[in-house]
Amino acid sequence: MKTIDKIPTGKFNRTSKLVSTGAKIGGNYLKYYSKKAFNPSLDKEELNKDNASDIYDSLKDLKGSALKVAQMLSMEKSLLPSAYVEKFSLSQFSVPPLSAPLVRKTFKKYIGQYPEDLFDEFSKDSINAASIGQVHKAKKDDRELAVKIQYPGVADSISSDLAMVKPIAIRMFNLQGQDNDRYFQEIEGKLLEETDYILELEQSERISEACAHIPHLRFPKYYKELSSEKIITMDWMYGKHLSEFTKTDFTQEQGNKIGQALWDFYMHQLHNLREVHADPHPGNFLIDENDDLIAIDFGCVKKIPNEFYEPYFELAEPENINNREVFQQKLRELEILREDDNEAEIEYFSDLFHEMLSLFTSPLHEVDFDFGNQEFWDKVQNLSKKYSSDKELRKMNSNRGSQHFIYMNRTFFGLYNLLNDLKAQIKTVNYKLYN
Repeated sequence: MKTIDKIPTGKFNRTSKLVSTGAKIGGNYLKYYSKKAFNPSLDKEELNKDNASDIYDSLKDLKGSALKVAQMLSMEKSLLPSAYVEKFSLSQFSVPPLSAPLVRKTFKKYIGQYPEDLFDEFSKDSINAASIGQVHKAKKDDRELAVKIQYPGVADSISSDLAMVKPIAIRMFNLQGQDNDRYFQEIEGKLLEETDYILELEQSERISEACAHIPHLRFPKYYKELSSEKIITMDWMYGKHLSEFTKTDFTQEQGNKIGQALWDFYMHQLHNLREVHADPHPGNFLIDENDDLIAIDFGCVKKIPNEFYEPYFELAEPENINNREVFQQKLRELEILREDDNEAEIEYFSDLFHEMLSLFTSPLHEVDFDFGNQEFWDKVQNLSKKYSSDKELRKMNSNRGSQHFIYMNRTFFGLYNLLNDLKAQIKTVNYKLYN
């Protein structure tokens, strides 16, 4: 894979890149409709592949928050055509890396020494390259190490990237009113936190220590003396990325073992720590030779305030979901129902969220749940299709719900998808053993 010597960080350069991509997509549509004129039965598979490739090629050069969006979208299997999911999933750990001279320059700037002076051995070529940083392998005092280096200028471009995305998101999600800024501030704040490697190291050590007693779960050791605000050093961990493992011919027993560790890890964080690793994509997990789960990235951690935690999980209880008065009260506490809603909006969104929550919380209602159950996933996909094409919803003000939903929902959707990939059969209350 080719390396890059410079990342566009200025608003003009980044906007120009996206504009040129838009022109390519326009050309793809023109080609598609020209072919369709002669072949009315032509589907959109080729169009989706062309568009996905052009968008990804643009984002992988921009890196940073623009590529992070692709990474997040690759987890939304029920929302995007498979061509987009397949292409965007490359952003998890396979994008063009920084060149060796740029790596040395970054190292000198942020840690005061060149890598070859600090380590006994240092690979000039990266092992993995993702949205915000890339990983190199190193050795020091007989320890094998993973050294993550942040791309230059990533933090500086976050605000301008989100400013470009904001008008599109407002139209796409029908965010009416003036208070939609809180959603973008939540995303911007989390993205900025992900560029602070001192914070990531602290989060990594804290959560690793708090979860170390969970069976079949491992974490690397982190090294403060070899880290800085843009460089983080940890033990090198051997294993397959979770996405690679799920493509192998693994057994039900293996899927259950790994899935149970994953479930217990997340439930322990949510219910006992009140903070959670909020980036559950396959590139953040490895599976070792003993089928143990290794968590290797804690850049995105969401703290959960009590005023959100309590009504959020109270809505996971069937007796609350099925009591209309209690249900609507919890929706108000979570800012889903608004003070300015009319009767039609109250009834519409009460029915919508009753249907959604009855389905999405169903794993929490069972002692044992099979995430490989295709019937459950068919219902999820059908529900997504139903509301994505609901014309009535487009008339409603969709600017509703606490900003904390963004990363909490991302956490659950990501977790459910990983467990589905593992076809895992889970004991849902097992995490209570590890309080």
